[in-house]
Amino acid sequence: MTTNVKQMMEAANAAVPRVTPDQARELMGKGAVVVDVRDAPEVENSGKVEGSLHISRGMLEFRADPDTPFHDNRLAKDRPVIVYCASGGRSALAGKVLKDMGYAEVYNLGAFKDWAEAGGAIEKPIDRGM
Repeated sequence: MTTNVKQMMEAANAAVPRVTPDQARELMGKGAVVVDVRDAPEVENSGKVEGSLHISRGMLEFRADPDTPFHDNRLAKDRPVIVYCASGGRSALAGKVLKDMGYAEVYNLGAFKDWAEAGGAIEKPIDRGM
């Protein structure tokens, strides 16, 4: 059976609840790990949520699976995970993958700009002096 992006997004949005910046802050205060799934140039241009991990969408499965040599020990299936991207689409799909991989508590923060506009703390990109 084939699928398309619209169907994938519907399934992802049904499986992964969306949270507001305020709800994300509360979850972070309780130990949730925040994962930025944008590509490196996006993070370099805008910065990222303070304290978040940058794991590009293309590497997420490898970094989330404890059985790979690429596993990031900060990710644990029993620890809440909040994912975000530029608009909320990649983070919804990323969240669904994490749920499929056995991560029990996964949330979609949506767009980085929404976090920034709500006054969320940001780690600024490194000034390369160019």
